[in-house]
Amino acid sequence: MYKFDKRVVITLDAGGTNLVFGAMQANKFIVDPITLPSRANDLDLCLATMVDGFKQVISKLETKPVAISFAFPGPADYPNGVIGGYLPNFPSFRDGVALGPFLSDTFGIPVFINNDGDLFAFGEAIGGALPEVNARLADAGSSKRYHNLLGYTFGTGLGIGMVVGDKLNRGDNSCVETFCLRHKKCPEIFVEEGAAIRAIKRVYGELSGNKDHKFEPKDICEIADGTKEGNREAAIKAFEEFGEIAGDAIATGVTLVDGLIVIGGGLTGAKKYFMPSLLGELRGKLKSLKGEELNRVQMKVFNLDSEEEFKAFAKGEERQIKVYGSDRTVPYDPMKRVGIITSTLGASKAISIGAYSFALSQIDAAANEQEVELTEQ
Repeated sequence: MYKFDKRVVITLDAGGTNLVFGAMQANKFIVDPITLPSRANDLDLCLATMVDGFKQVISKLETKPVAISFAFPGPADYPNGVIGGYLPNFPSFRDGVALGPFLSDTFGIPVFINNDGDLFAFGEAIGGALPEVNARLADAGSSKRYHNLLGYTFGTGLGIGMVVGDKLNRGDNSCVETFCLRHKKCPEIFVEEGAAIRAIKRVYGELSGNKDHKFEPKDICEIADGTKEGNREAAIKAFEEFGEIAGDAIATGVTLVDGLIVIGGGLTGAKKYFMPSLLGELRGKLKSLKGEELNRVQMKVFNLDSEEEFKAFAKGEERQIKVYGSDRTVPYDPMKRVGIITSTLGASKAISIGAYSFALSQIDAAANEQEVELTEQ
């Protein structure tokens, strides 16, 4: 939507250790990133660092920026730009900080803050998986198109973003979440405990009998590959369990949203080990009290990373049916289907495109609203 837009938006990758500042134009970064320490334990220092970082970016631009837009970790009232609550990486923000209004007052431009999972999904909907899949469907001669998307990030947590009708759904409380669903195997535990980096490390330790290991998921993946010393069977099973637990949560999400699924984050590098069990959950069965079997997800689920499955996904079961009482026919495809695909943008780029696109979409929507009001007057 905005890949040819000339407007500039300033971005920020806010981490507990570092703040990385940048600027985007036409969905691309146009200045070298500026990295400064977060100083997240001291509110005054942290805010001063943010102002300094944004000023340094602005000094490098040839065009005045139209907005600041970025993701901030943890609970917040995103529409009002207020950050507060339990923030392990930003303890000085816990009592509530009107970050958006502060930055807007400082720089005199709109400021948009969102959850990183939301921006990941929006970036994929604007410039990633959603237009990519729809373009491939068009090339294959299919009339099927998608407008809904669920984005999941696999990393230190289980993040989610939801785009419905091509619009980002932030919820009424900035609280569209998936981490707090039930863990399939331990219903009293929340699902993220089984579907994040810490879960893979924990399960490998339990299965290998080496709970004090220092392996990260990349190491465990190499053990599964047989290129690093370790318990290969435990490594493979750790990823398989991750896929099963994440797949159960995703099955709940896609049942409610009925759209494409895109996954991203560092753990997707090990998808060959977790994708079979994840797909197994999405394609699993449930039973009625009478013992009748039905699909867990009512739509047929395709792995769109597979060329063979994409062909079947695009083909569907479309046929022409006759309109009663006439010679006219209309197309009809009875196959309800969704697909899951791995991000080709990567989570970081998708989040940045999401931040850029969200800011411009909000500015454009406000301008259109104002134009309508003036016309009505």
